[in-house]
Amino acid sequence: MSPSRDNLAALFSATGVLRASINVGNPILARLDDSGHAAGVSVDLAEAFAAQLGLQLELHVFESAGRSVEAVSQGQADFGFFAIDPLRAEQLAFSEPYVLIEGCYLVRDDSPLGDIAQVDNPGIELVVGEGSAYDLHLTRELKRAAIIRSPTSPTVVEIFLARGADVAAGVKQQLELDARRFTGLRLLPGSFMQIRQAMGVPHTYGREAAERLRQFVEWAKASGFVAEAIKRHGIVGATVAD
Repeated sequence: MSPSRDNLAALFSATGVLRASINVGNPILARLDDSGHAAGVSVDLAEAFAAQLGLQLELHVFESAGRSVEAVSQGQADFGFFAIDPLRAEQLAFSEPYVLIEGCYLVRDDSPLGDIAQVDNPGIELVVGEGSAYDLHLTRELKRAAIIRSPTSPTVVEIFLARGADVAAGVKQQLELDARRFTGLRLLPGSFMQIRQAMGVPHTYGREAAERLRQFVEWAKASGFVAEAIKRHGIVGATVAD
């Protein structure tokens, strides 16, 4: 017999309030609107998930992926929206990805770097958002370049410029926005990683909760909910995951 909605709701909340961790440091997923409230694809998904469980939704909003992960891992929120990463998977059970985005490099127009393969070399300073998926990935992958960490992903390019670093790493769409905001910058062709955005719940919530989250994400993709949310929020460059 399938669990009832009440039983499923109890897996996520004993109080009737479902707490969602929202990262507004990634503009593909969420941002603060003109009134200061969180809006975006992840907020729409959180609202739909709470409605399916029959629970009141409470948003916990953070400016960085690292803090958003900490909130769920430390019990300050019940679930969240994160890029899948093996280090995070030690604490969180992930759904399959619902959106795919690219991790790219930004350099100055006069930089001698012309290819992503040239970045991992001695003397190269690269700025990343602390605790982001691409920070975790590049920390594992880069062997020679030096990594500098900014407090949040949206501040990466500002710190890159202020320090005179060689490369800024980040989500392609954020870097494209910054390239228009500041002059004399260009993206290196290609991407250094594919960022798989998923929903996650603490392992302590159990397998049934993780399975319910997985089912919700599969419904959100198959029904067109994710595609419609991407279109509604004017997101360019993100694709719905298979």
